[in-house]
Amino acid sequence: MKPKYRRTRSLTRYCAEVHQDDGQDPRYFFRKEHQPTKAGRKARQLCAQVADTLRLLFSGETSDEILQSLEVLDVSPAPSAAQLLVTVVPAAGAPALDEMQVRATLARAGGWLRSEVATAITRKRAPRLAFRFIPAAPEKEVQP
Repeated sequence: MKPKYRRTRSLTRYCAEVHQDDGQDPRYFFRKEHQPTKAGRKARQLCAQVADTLRLLFSGETSDEILQSLEVLDVSPAPSAAQLLVTVVPAAGAPALDEMQVRATLARAGGWLRSEVATAITRKRAPRLAFRFIPAAPEKEVQP
């Protein structure tokens, strides 16, 4: 049985120095690595549908005061449309929110939010939702 690799001794006949890429098939060596492309049209469409659904849920379909004081800033695929990253911020005019309390509330309501999103979209599987909370920046005082 022939060995599948080339011996270093036989490679030295063809070159002065043996490098890491010597003796490899160029079809495999120069092949581009699979890199995920930007989100396609369908993924962007799904993100828009999820954002609209979550905006409706946060605006008044929930009885939780913390969820009512949140606003959806952005929904993006992370890393694919199977999981979506939902960025939320405090709504305009909402009282100051504790970041840990908001994260706990979103974690507790995550299953309910996912099921509501699943009923609003038409897909075989509902995407997982990961939440990112960006607290409001402190307002600068205006000096006269």
